[in-house]
Amino acid sequence: MIALSLAEIAEVVGGQTYDIPDPSVLVTGPVVRDSREAGPGSLFVAFVGERVDGHDFAPQVVAAGAAAVLGTRPVGVPAIVVDDVQAALGALARHVVTKLGTTLIGLTGSAGKTSTKDLIAQVLRRKAPTVFTPGSLNNEIGLPLTALSATEETRFLVLEMGARGIGHIRYLTELTPPKIGLVLNVGSAHIGEFGGREQIAQAKGELVESLPEDGTAVLNADDPYVRAMASRTKAKVILFGEADEADVRAENVRLTDTGQPSFTLHTPSGCSDVTMRLYGEHHVSNALAAAAVAHELGMSAEEIATALSEAGSLSRWRMEVTERPDGVTVVNDAYNANPESMKAALRALAAMGRGRRTWAVLGKMAELGDESLAEHDAVGRLAVRLNVSKLVAVGGREAAWLQLGAYNEGSWGEESVHVSDAQAAVDLLRSELRPGDVVLVKASRSVGLEKVAEALLETGAEGEVAAR
Repeated sequence: MIALSLAEIAEVVGGQTYDIPDPSVLVTGPVVRDSREAGPGSLFVAFVGERVDGHDFAPQVVAAGAAAVLGTRPVGVPAIVVDDVQAALGALARHVVTKLGTTLIGLTGSAGKTSTKDLIAQVLRRKAPTVFTPGSLNNEIGLPLTALSATEETRFLVLEMGARGIGHIRYLTELTPPKIGLVLNVGSAHIGEFGGREQIAQAKGELVESLPEDGTAVLNADDPYVRAMASRTKAKVILFGEADEADVRAENVRLTDTGQPSFTLHTPSGCSDVTMRLYGEHHVSNALAAAAVAHELGMSAEEIATALSEAGSLSRWRMEVTERPDGVTVVNDAYNANPESMKAALRALAAMGRGRRTWAVLGKMAELGDESLAEHDAVGRLAVRLNVSKLVAVGGREAAWLQLGAYNEGSWGEESVHVSDAQAAVDLLRSELRPGDVVLVKASRSVGLEKVAEALLETGAEGEVAAR
Protein backbone atom coordinates (compact mmCIF):
# COMPACT_ATOMS: atom_id res chain seq x y z
CA MET A 1 0.00 0.00 0.00
CA ILE A 2 1.08 3.60 -0.44
CA ALA A 3 2.42 5.05 2.80
CA LEU A 4 -0.28 6.70 4.92
CA SER A 5 -0.04 8.00 8.46
CA LEU A 6 -2.31 6.58 11.15
CA ALA A 7 -3.81 10.05 11.52
CA GLU A 8 -4.68 10.19 7.81
CA ILE A 9 -6.17 6.69 7.89
CA ALA A 10 -8.29 7.60 10.92
CA GLU A 11 -9.60 10.66 9.10
CA VAL A 12 -10.40 8.70 5.92
CA VAL A 13 -12.34 5.98 7.76
CA GLY A 14 -13.95 8.28 10.32
CA GLY A 15 -12.34 6.47 13.24
CA GLN A 16 -11.03 7.30 16.69
CA THR A 17 -7.43 6.57 17.65
CA TYR A 18 -6.54 4.67 20.83
CA ASP A 19 -3.17 3.90 22.40
CA ILE A 20 -1.32 5.58 19.52
CA PRO A 21 1.59 7.61 20.94
CA ASP A 22 2.50 9.11 17.56
CA PRO A 23 -0.29 9.54 14.94
CA SER A 24 2.32 10.42 12.31
CA VAL A 25 3.55 6.82 12.26
CA LEU A 26 3.23 5.48 8.73
CA VAL A 27 1.55 2.32 7.53
CA THR A 28 4.04 1.16 4.92
CA GLY A 29 3.24 -2.52 4.74
CA PRO A 30 0.20 -4.45 3.53
CA VAL A 31 -3.32 -4.24 4.90
CA VAL A 32 -4.15 -7.75 6.15
CA ARG A 33 -7.02 -9.59 7.82
CA ASP A 34 -5.04 -12.74 8.64
CA SER A 35 -2.88 -12.23 11.74
CA ARG A 36 -0.26 -14.59 10.29
CA GLU A 37 0.36 -12.13 7.46
CA ALA A 38 1.04 -9.16 9.74
CA GLY A 39 4.53 -7.72 9.52
CA PRO A 40 6.50 -4.50 9.93
CA GLY A 41 4.43 -1.46 8.99
CA SER A 42 1.24 -3.38 8.24
CA LEU A 43 -2.35 -2.55 9.21
CA PHE A 44 -4.35 -5.43 10.69
CA VAL A 45 -8.10 -5.38 10.03
CA ALA A 46 -9.93 -7.12 12.88
CA PHE A 47 -13.09 -8.82 11.65
CA VAL A 48 -15.41 -10.69 14.00
CA GLY A 49 -16.35 -14.07 12.52
CA GLU A 50 -18.56 -16.91 13.68
CA ARG A 51 -15.68 -18.71 15.36
CA VAL A 52 -12.79 -16.22 15.51
CA ASP A 53 -12.62 -12.62 16.70
CA GLY A 54 -9.75 -10.77 15.03
CA HIS A 55 -9.46 -8.41 17.99
CA ASP A 56 -8.11 -11.29 20.06
CA PHE A 57 -4.97 -11.30 17.90
CA ALA A 58 -4.21 -7.59 18.34
CA PRO A 59 -1.20 -7.99 20.70
CA GLN A 60 0.24 -10.68 18.44
CA VAL A 61 0.10 -8.59 15.25
CA VAL A 62 1.58 -5.49 16.90
CA ALA A 63 4.38 -7.63 18.30
CA ALA A 64 5.00 -8.80 14.73
CA GLY A 65 5.46 -5.19 13.65
CA ALA A 66 1.99 -4.03 12.63
CA ALA A 67 1.58 -0.27 12.96
CA ALA A 68 -1.98 -0.54 14.29
CA VAL A 69 -5.24 -2.47 14.36
CA LEU A 70 -8.41 -1.35 12.56
CA GLY A 71 -11.30 -2.65 14.68
CA THR A 72 -14.53 -1.87 16.46
CA ARG A 73 -13.17 -1.57 20.00
CA PRO A 74 -9.98 -0.59 21.83
CA VAL A 75 -7.59 -3.52 22.21
CA GLY A 76 -4.80 -2.17 24.44
CA VAL A 77 -2.40 -1.62 21.53
CA PRO A 78 -2.36 1.07 18.80
CA ALA A 79 -5.80 0.98 17.17
CA ILE A 80 -8.19 2.93 14.97
CA VAL A 81 -11.74 2.21 16.14
CA VAL A 82 -14.75 2.45 13.82
CA ASP A 83 -18.38 1.37 13.92
CA ASP A 84 -18.14 -0.86 10.83
CA VAL A 85 -14.82 -2.44 9.85
CA GLN A 86 -16.00 -3.51 6.41
CA ALA A 87 -17.21 -0.01 5.54
CA ALA A 88 -13.95 1.45 6.83
CA LEU A 89 -11.92 -0.96 4.72
CA GLY A 90 -13.91 0.07 1.66
CA ALA A 91 -13.47 3.77 2.38
CA LEU A 92 -9.72 3.29 2.72
CA ALA A 93 -9.57 1.43 -0.61
CA ARG A 94 -11.53 4.19 -2.35
CA HIS A 95 -9.16 6.81 -0.93
CA VAL A 96 -6.06 4.94 -2.05
CA VAL A 97 -7.15 4.19 -5.62
CA THR A 98 -8.31 7.78 -6.08
CA LYS A 99 -4.96 9.04 -4.83
CA LEU A 100 -3.02 6.66 -7.08
CA GLY A 101 -4.81 7.40 -10.34
CA THR A 102 -4.19 3.82 -11.47
CA THR A 103 -6.22 2.45 -14.40
CA LEU A 104 -8.81 0.10 -12.87
CA ILE A 105 -10.13 -2.85 -14.85
CA GLY A 106 -13.18 -4.55 -13.34
CA LEU A 107 -14.49 -7.85 -14.64
CA THR A 108 -17.43 -10.08 -13.87
CA GLY A 109 -19.38 -12.98 -15.33
CA SER A 110 -21.02 -16.25 -14.40
CA ALA A 111 -18.05 -18.41 -15.43
CA GLY A 112 -14.39 -17.89 -16.22
CA LYS A 113 -13.80 -14.78 -14.10
CA THR A 114 -10.69 -16.01 -12.33
CA SER A 115 -9.08 -17.60 -15.38
CA THR A 116 -9.71 -14.45 -17.44
CA LYS A 117 -8.44 -12.19 -14.68
CA ASP A 118 -5.24 -14.23 -14.57
CA LEU A 119 -4.86 -13.92 -18.35
CA ILE A 120 -5.42 -10.15 -18.30
CA ALA A 121 -2.83 -9.76 -15.56
CA GLN A 122 -0.24 -11.83 -17.40
CA VAL A 123 -0.75 -9.84 -20.60
CA LEU A 124 -0.80 -6.37 -19.02
CA ARG A 125 2.19 -6.85 -16.77
CA ARG A 126 4.30 -7.11 -19.93
CA LYS A 127 3.41 -3.48 -20.52
CA ALA A 128 3.53 -2.03 -17.02
CA PRO A 129 3.37 -2.97 -13.30
CA THR A 130 0.06 -4.69 -12.63
CA VAL A 131 -1.75 -5.71 -9.45
CA PHE A 132 -4.60 -8.20 -9.64
CA THR A 133 -7.02 -10.15 -7.47
CA PRO A 134 -5.31 -13.20 -5.92
CA GLY A 135 -7.33 -16.37 -6.49
CA SER A 136 -10.99 -15.40 -6.44
CA LEU A 137 -11.07 -12.92 -3.56
CA ASN A 138 -13.75 -10.96 -5.37
CA ASN A 139 -16.15 -9.87 -2.63
CA GLU A 140 -16.60 -6.81 -0.42
CA ILE A 141 -13.57 -7.80 1.67
CA GLY A 142 -11.22 -9.37 -0.87
CA LEU A 143 -11.64 -6.60 -3.44
CA PRO A 144 -10.58 -3.67 -1.22
CA LEU A 145 -7.71 -5.71 0.22
CA THR A 146 -6.46 -6.26 -3.33
CA ALA A 147 -6.86 -2.58 -4.20
CA LEU A 148 -4.89 -1.62 -1.10
CA SER A 149 -1.95 -3.73 -2.27
CA ALA A 150 -1.35 -1.30 -5.15
CA THR A 151 1.62 1.06 -4.89
CA GLU A 152 2.83 4.21 -6.61
CA GLU A 153 4.41 2.03 -9.32
CA THR A 154 1.14 0.22 -10.12
CA ARG A 155 -0.21 1.21 -13.53
CA PHE A 156 -3.00 -1.34 -13.92
CA LEU A 157 -5.28 -2.72 -11.20
CA VAL A 158 -7.29 -5.77 -12.34
CA LEU A 159 -10.20 -6.53 -10.02
CA GLU A 160 -12.49 -9.55 -10.23
CA MET A 161 -16.02 -8.75 -9.04
CA GLY A 162 -18.44 -11.41 -7.82
CA ALA A 163 -22.12 -11.06 -6.98
CA ARG A 164 -24.77 -13.05 -5.18
CA GLY A 165 -27.53 -10.52 -5.62
CA ILE A 166 -28.66 -7.26 -7.17
CA GLY A 167 -26.58 -4.33 -5.95
CA HIS A 168 -23.45 -6.28 -5.02
CA ILE A 169 -21.40 -5.23 -8.04
CA ARG A 170 -22.68 -1.67 -7.80
CA TYR A 171 -21.29 -1.57 -4.26
CA LEU A 172 -17.91 -2.89 -5.39
CA THR A 173 -17.67 -0.33 -8.18
CA GLU A 174 -18.32 2.42 -5.66
CA LEU A 175 -15.30 1.24 -3.67
CA THR A 176 -13.04 0.92 -6.71
CA PRO A 177 -14.48 2.81 -9.72
CA PRO A 178 -13.33 1.03 -12.92
CA LYS A 179 -12.23 2.76 -16.12
CA ILE A 180 -12.67 -0.46 -18.09
CA GLY A 181 -15.51 -2.87 -17.34
CA LEU A 182 -15.53 -6.40 -18.76
CA VAL A 183 -18.55 -8.72 -18.69
CA LEU A 184 -17.81 -12.30 -19.77
CA ASN A 185 -21.15 -14.08 -19.78
CA VAL A 186 -24.49 -14.61 -18.11
CA GLY A 187 -24.93 -18.23 -17.12
CA SER A 188 -26.54 -20.42 -14.48
CA ALA A 189 -24.12 -19.89 -11.59
CA HIS A 190 -26.10 -18.90 -8.46
CA ILE A 191 -29.32 -18.95 -10.45
CA GLY A 192 -31.08 -20.34 -7.37
CA GLU A 193 -30.17 -17.19 -5.47
CA PHE A 194 -30.88 -14.70 -8.25
CA GLY A 195 -34.10 -16.30 -9.52
CA GLY A 196 -33.31 -16.33 -13.24
CA ARG A 197 -30.90 -15.28 -15.98
CA GLU A 198 -32.59 -11.90 -16.39
CA GLN A 199 -31.81 -11.10 -12.76
CA ILE A 200 -28.22 -12.32 -13.20
CA ALA A 201 -27.87 -10.06 -16.24
CA GLN A 202 -29.27 -7.16 -14.25
CA ALA A 203 -26.65 -7.69 -11.55
CA LYS A 204 -23.69 -8.20 -13.89
CA GLY A 205 -24.66 -5.14 -15.92
CA GLU A 206 -24.17 -2.92 -12.89
CA LEU A 207 -20.48 -2.98 -13.84
CA VAL A 208 -20.99 -1.22 -17.19
CA GLU A 209 -23.47 1.19 -15.64
CA SER A 210 -20.70 2.40 -13.33
CA LEU A 211 -18.32 3.36 -16.13
CA PRO A 212 -17.54 7.00 -16.89
CA GLU A 213 -18.24 8.45 -20.33
CA ASP A 214 -14.53 8.24 -21.16
CA GLY A 215 -14.41 4.61 -20.01
CA THR A 216 -14.75 1.40 -22.00
CA ALA A 217 -17.20 -1.49 -21.72
CA VAL A 218 -15.78 -4.77 -23.03
CA LEU A 219 -18.69 -7.08 -23.85
CA ASN A 220 -19.09 -10.64 -25.14
CA ALA A 221 -20.63 -10.48 -28.62
CA ASP A 222 -21.53 -14.19 -28.44
CA ASP A 223 -23.75 -13.83 -25.35
CA PRO A 224 -27.04 -12.00 -26.07
CA TYR A 225 -27.54 -11.03 -22.43
CA VAL A 226 -24.11 -9.44 -22.31
CA ARG A 227 -24.31 -7.83 -25.71
CA ALA A 228 -27.55 -6.12 -24.69
CA MET A 229 -25.66 -4.35 -21.90
CA ALA A 230 -24.29 -1.92 -24.48
CA SER A 231 -27.49 0.09 -24.01
CA ARG A 232 -26.81 0.43 -20.28
CA THR A 233 -23.60 2.45 -20.53
CA LYS A 234 -22.43 5.80 -21.85
CA ALA A 235 -18.93 4.43 -22.21
CA LYS A 236 -17.27 3.26 -25.40
CA VAL A 237 -18.17 -0.36 -26.24
CA ILE A 238 -15.77 -3.01 -27.55
CA LEU A 239 -17.14 -6.42 -28.53
CA PHE A 240 -15.14 -9.64 -28.32
CA GLY A 241 -16.05 -13.14 -29.45
CA GLU A 242 -16.26 -15.34 -32.52
CA ALA A 243 -19.09 -13.33 -34.10
CA ASP A 244 -18.17 -11.55 -37.34
CA GLU A 245 -19.03 -8.16 -35.89
CA ALA A 246 -16.77 -8.58 -32.86
CA ASP A 247 -13.98 -5.99 -32.70
CA VAL A 248 -11.65 -8.59 -31.20
CA ARG A 249 -12.37 -12.06 -32.52
CA ALA A 250 -10.97 -15.52 -33.10
CA GLU A 251 -10.82 -17.37 -36.40
CA ASN A 252 -9.66 -20.86 -37.27
CA VAL A 253 -10.23 -22.13 -33.74
CA ARG A 254 -8.91 -25.62 -33.17
CA LEU A 255 -7.48 -27.82 -30.44
CA THR A 256 -4.03 -29.34 -30.42
CA ASP A 257 -3.60 -33.07 -29.87
CA THR A 258 -3.20 -32.34 -26.16
CA GLY A 259 -6.42 -30.28 -25.96
CA GLN A 260 -4.91 -26.80 -25.96
CA PRO A 261 -6.67 -24.11 -28.02
CA SER A 262 -5.08 -22.51 -31.04
CA PHE A 263 -6.56 -19.68 -33.12
CA THR A 264 -5.87 -16.55 -35.11
CA LEU A 265 -6.44 -13.42 -33.07
CA HIS A 266 -7.94 -10.46 -34.92
CA THR A 267 -7.88 -6.98 -33.39
CA PRO A 268 -8.44 -3.54 -34.94
CA SER A 269 -4.66 -3.12 -34.97
CA GLY A 270 -3.83 -6.39 -36.71
CA CYS A 271 -3.87 -10.17 -36.33
CA SER A 272 -1.55 -12.82 -34.93
CA ASP A 273 -1.62 -16.54 -34.12
CA VAL A 274 -2.12 -17.87 -30.60
CA THR A 275 -1.53 -21.35 -29.18
CA MET A 276 -2.37 -21.45 -25.49
CA ARG A 277 -0.81 -23.45 -22.68
CA LEU A 278 -4.20 -23.77 -21.00
CA TYR A 279 -6.55 -26.65 -21.73
CA GLY A 280 -10.01 -26.52 -23.29
CA GLU A 281 -11.73 -24.55 -26.04
CA HIS A 282 -13.59 -22.44 -23.48
CA HIS A 283 -10.36 -20.53 -22.87
CA VAL A 284 -10.65 -18.98 -26.34
CA SER A 285 -13.40 -16.68 -25.12
CA ASN A 286 -11.38 -15.84 -21.99
CA ALA A 287 -8.35 -15.06 -24.15
CA LEU A 288 -10.37 -12.80 -26.44
CA ALA A 289 -11.69 -10.89 -23.43
CA ALA A 290 -8.13 -10.37 -22.20
CA ALA A 291 -7.03 -9.36 -25.70
CA ALA A 292 -9.81 -6.77 -25.95
CA VAL A 293 -8.72 -5.17 -22.68
CA ALA A 294 -5.06 -5.19 -23.73
CA HIS A 295 -5.89 -3.70 -27.13
CA GLU A 296 -7.81 -0.88 -25.48
CA LEU A 297 -4.72 -0.18 -23.36
CA GLY A 298 -2.46 0.14 -26.37
CA MET A 299 -0.90 -3.28 -26.89
CA SER A 300 -0.37 -4.63 -30.42
CA ALA A 301 -1.87 -7.86 -31.71
CA GLU A 302 1.60 -9.43 -31.77
CA GLU A 303 2.34 -8.44 -28.19
CA ILE A 304 -1.01 -9.77 -27.02
CA ALA A 305 -0.69 -13.05 -28.93
CA THR A 306 2.78 -13.69 -27.52
CA ALA A 307 1.59 -13.03 -23.97
CA LEU A 308 -1.49 -15.25 -24.37
CA SER A 309 0.61 -18.06 -25.82
CA GLU A 310 2.94 -17.98 -22.83
CA ALA A 311 0.34 -17.44 -20.10
CA GLY A 312 -0.32 -20.20 -17.59
CA SER A 313 -2.76 -20.88 -14.77
CA LEU A 314 -2.09 -18.71 -11.71
CA SER A 315 -4.92 -19.96 -9.48
CA ARG A 316 -5.18 -23.40 -7.88
CA TRP A 317 -7.57 -26.19 -8.85
CA ARG A 318 -8.62 -24.67 -12.17
CA MET A 319 -7.86 -27.15 -14.95
CA GLU A 320 -4.54 -28.02 -13.29
CA VAL A 321 -3.10 -30.76 -15.46
CA THR A 322 -0.51 -33.11 -13.95
CA GLU A 323 0.86 -36.30 -15.46
CA ARG A 324 1.85 -38.98 -12.96
CA PRO A 325 4.99 -41.09 -13.47
CA ASP A 326 2.79 -43.99 -14.60
CA GLY A 327 1.25 -41.91 -17.39
CA VAL A 328 -2.11 -41.19 -15.72
CA THR A 329 -3.10 -37.56 -16.31
CA VAL A 330 -5.03 -35.83 -13.53
CA VAL A 331 -7.05 -32.71 -14.34
CA ASN A 332 -7.89 -30.92 -11.08
CA ASP A 333 -10.73 -28.47 -11.78
CA ALA A 334 -12.29 -28.90 -8.35
CA TYR A 335 -12.34 -25.29 -7.18
CA ASN A 336 -15.95 -24.76 -8.20
CA ALA A 337 -18.59 -25.77 -10.72
CA ASN A 338 -21.62 -24.48 -12.54
CA PRO A 339 -23.38 -25.87 -15.64
CA GLU A 340 -21.30 -23.84 -18.08
CA SER A 341 -17.93 -24.60 -16.54
CA MET A 342 -18.86 -28.26 -16.03
CA LYS A 343 -19.72 -28.69 -19.71
CA ALA A 344 -16.58 -26.84 -20.77
CA ALA A 345 -14.44 -29.11 -18.60
CA LEU A 346 -16.05 -32.23 -20.05
CA ARG A 347 -15.36 -31.03 -23.59
CA ALA A 348 -11.76 -30.35 -22.60
CA LEU A 349 -11.51 -33.87 -21.15
CA ALA A 350 -12.82 -35.36 -24.37
CA ALA A 351 -10.26 -33.40 -26.40
CA MET A 352 -7.38 -34.36 -24.12
CA GLY A 353 -8.37 -38.01 -24.07
CA ARG A 354 -8.27 -38.80 -27.77
CA GLY A 355 -7.26 -42.45 -27.99
CA ARG A 356 -7.12 -42.77 -24.20
CA ARG A 357 -9.58 -43.80 -21.48
CA THR A 358 -11.27 -40.83 -19.88
CA TRP A 359 -12.79 -40.53 -16.41
CA ALA A 360 -15.12 -37.78 -15.25
CA VAL A 361 -15.26 -37.66 -11.44
CA LEU A 362 -18.06 -35.19 -10.82
CA GLY A 363 -20.00 -33.89 -7.84
CA LYS A 364 -22.91 -31.53 -7.33
CA MET A 365 -23.23 -28.03 -8.69
CA ALA A 366 -24.56 -25.83 -5.89
CA GLU A 367 -27.09 -22.98 -5.83
CA LEU A 368 -29.08 -23.96 -8.92
CA GLY A 369 -32.48 -23.82 -7.27
CA ASP A 370 -35.34 -25.28 -9.30
CA GLU A 371 -32.95 -25.85 -12.24
CA SER A 372 -30.78 -28.29 -10.29
CA LEU A 373 -32.32 -31.56 -11.48
CA ALA A 374 -32.38 -30.53 -15.13
CA GLU A 375 -28.82 -29.17 -15.07
CA HIS A 376 -27.31 -32.22 -13.39
CA ASP A 377 -29.21 -34.48 -15.76
CA ALA A 378 -27.86 -32.50 -18.73
CA VAL A 379 -24.26 -32.84 -17.54
CA GLY A 380 -24.65 -36.60 -17.16
CA ARG A 381 -26.08 -36.83 -20.67
CA LEU A 382 -23.26 -34.72 -22.11
CA ALA A 383 -20.65 -37.04 -20.62
CA VAL A 384 -22.19 -39.88 -22.63
CA ARG A 385 -22.45 -37.83 -25.82
CA LEU A 386 -18.79 -36.95 -25.54
CA ASN A 387 -17.92 -40.65 -25.14
CA VAL A 388 -16.33 -40.20 -21.73
CA SER A 389 -15.23 -43.70 -20.81
CA LYS A 390 -16.54 -43.62 -17.25
CA LEU A 391 -18.56 -41.17 -15.17
CA VAL A 392 -18.07 -41.36 -11.42
CA ALA A 393 -20.82 -39.33 -9.73
CA VAL A 394 -19.83 -38.48 -6.16
CA GLY A 395 -22.18 -37.52 -3.33
CA GLY A 396 -25.90 -37.44 -2.60
CA ARG A 397 -29.02 -36.51 -4.51
CA GLU A 398 -27.39 -34.28 -7.14
CA ALA A 399 -24.79 -36.92 -7.93
CA ALA A 400 -27.57 -39.45 -8.38
CA TRP A 401 -29.15 -37.09 -10.93
CA LEU A 402 -25.83 -36.92 -12.80
CA GLN A 403 -25.66 -40.69 -12.98
CA LEU A 404 -29.33 -40.96 -13.95
CA GLY A 405 -28.80 -38.51 -16.82
CA ALA A 406 -25.95 -40.63 -18.12
CA TYR A 407 -28.04 -43.79 -17.77
CA ASN A 408 -30.99 -42.30 -19.62
CA GLU A 409 -28.70 -41.09 -22.40
CA GLY A 410 -27.49 -44.64 -22.97
CA SER A 411 -24.78 -45.29 -20.39
CA TRP A 412 -25.10 -48.97 -19.59
CA GLY A 413 -23.21 -51.46 -17.48
CA GLU A 414 -20.17 -49.99 -15.80
CA GLU A 415 -19.90 -46.81 -17.90
CA SER A 416 -21.28 -44.74 -15.03
CA VAL A 417 -21.36 -45.28 -11.29
CA HIS A 418 -22.65 -43.41 -8.26
CA VAL A 419 -20.47 -43.45 -5.12
CA SER A 420 -21.19 -41.97 -1.71
CA ASP A 421 -18.18 -39.74 -1.07
CA ALA A 422 -14.67 -38.71 -2.05
CA GLN A 423 -13.01 -41.64 -0.30
CA ALA A 424 -15.22 -44.10 -2.18
CA ALA A 425 -14.20 -42.41 -5.43
CA VAL A 426 -10.52 -42.68 -4.50
CA ASP A 427 -10.91 -46.37 -3.66
CA LEU A 428 -12.59 -47.03 -7.00
CA LEU A 429 -9.93 -45.14 -8.96
CA ARG A 430 -7.10 -46.87 -7.11
CA SER A 431 -8.39 -50.22 -8.24
CA GLU A 432 -9.28 -49.38 -11.84
CA LEU A 433 -6.96 -46.67 -13.23
CA ARG A 434 -4.51 -47.76 -15.90
CA PRO A 435 -1.43 -46.01 -17.31
CA GLY A 436 -2.47 -43.48 -19.93
CA ASP A 437 -5.91 -42.71 -18.45
CA VAL A 438 -7.09 -39.11 -18.14
CA VAL A 439 -9.09 -38.17 -15.03
CA LEU A 440 -11.13 -34.97 -14.62
CA VAL A 441 -12.18 -34.03 -11.08
CA LYS A 442 -14.81 -31.28 -10.76
CA ALA A 443 -17.60 -30.13 -8.42
CA SER A 444 -18.70 -27.16 -6.38
CA ARG A 445 -16.16 -26.31 -3.70
CA SER A 446 -18.35 -27.49 -0.82
CA VAL A 447 -18.14 -31.09 -2.05
CA GLY A 448 -14.41 -31.32 -1.36
CA LEU A 449 -13.46 -33.28 -4.48
CA GLU A 450 -10.05 -31.61 -4.51
CA LYS A 451 -9.19 -34.38 -2.03
CA VAL A 452 -9.71 -36.91 -4.80
CA ALA A 453 -7.28 -35.10 -7.09
CA GLU A 454 -4.75 -34.71 -4.28
CA ALA A 455 -5.00 -38.41 -3.45
CA LEU A 456 -4.49 -39.38 -7.09
CA LEU A 457 -1.28 -37.36 -7.19
CA GLU A 458 0.18 -39.01 -4.11
CA THR A 459 2.06 -42.20 -4.77
CA GLY A 460 3.01 -44.75 -2.16
CA ALA A 461 6.35 -46.48 -1.83
CA GLU A 462 5.29 -49.16 -4.29
CA GLY A 463 3.78 -46.72 -6.79
CA GLU A 464 0.17 -47.20 -5.73
CA VAL A 465 -2.15 -44.23 -5.38
CA ALA A 466 -2.34 -43.21 -1.74
CA ALA A 467 -5.66 -42.14 -0.30
CA ARG A 468 -5.71 -39.15 2.00
